[in-house]
Amino acid sequence: MSLEVEIVPCLKDNYAYLVSDAEKTLCAVVDPSEAAPVTVALKGRALTHILNTHHHGDHTGGNLALKARYGAIVVGPAKDRDRIAGIDIGVDEAGWRFGPYAVRILEVPGHTRGAITFVTEGRAFTGDTLFSLGCGRMFEGTAETMWASLEKLMGLPDATLIYCGHEYTENNGRFALTLEPGNDALRTRTAEVAALRARARPSVPSTMAMEKATNPFLRPNSPEIRKKLAMDGESEAAVFAEIRARKDHF
Repeated sequence: MSLEVEIVPCLKDNYAYLVSDAEKTLCAVVDPSEAAPVTVALKGRALTHILNTHHHGDHTGGNLALKARYGAIVVGPAKDRDRIAGIDIGVDEAGWRFGPYAVRILEVPGHTRGAITFVTEGRAFTGDTLFSLGCGRMFEGTAETMWASLEKLMGLPDATLIYCGHEYTENNGRFALTLEPGNDALRTRTAEVAALRARARPSVPSTMAMEKATNPFLRPNSPEIRKKLAMDGESEAAVFAEIRARKDHF
């Protein structure tokens, strides 16, 4: 992989990401909720692009200040460009190029109507659609819409690194264990996450293989989960909807 990714903690539990080439001639920030931590992390480098996965303020709050300071180009979902602060380029599944790097755009509505995921060089920046061991709330979509978006993400190669928008993994893991306590991979993962968080280390990135093996929102076909929910024979979308409803009140 020729692009480098640096995690930038923001606000209480947000993550922004600096994505740069080896020569540092290209440098993008994904989902800057605030400008100050990004400016510190840049260490004098120029910021060329700002990439937004969706319109929420805790993912776009730093756009205007960073754009004013660095002249960065703001890239976000074309279908939601009226709600992306400072947007210059609206993108869709036709894709986009970050200098010489091809960037695949996946439209993944559900959390918001215009949510997208940026995929490049074996990495997926999923915003609030897919979390490590979790998924976002459905503020602007139905369970069927959100499940279709998650299925789309599950089509990515297993080795894809998943960079999500928040450090929610520990709580997500506690919830996951209420549904699938017999999942050995999940128990191992939650122990690893607890150890990382005890040292104030990020739990991200995850991998798509790990999410498919442990994330209950990607596992509506799990016999253990279906038995726990008394939903044998129900559709995947229906089981997903029940999992999401339970997490909303966890």
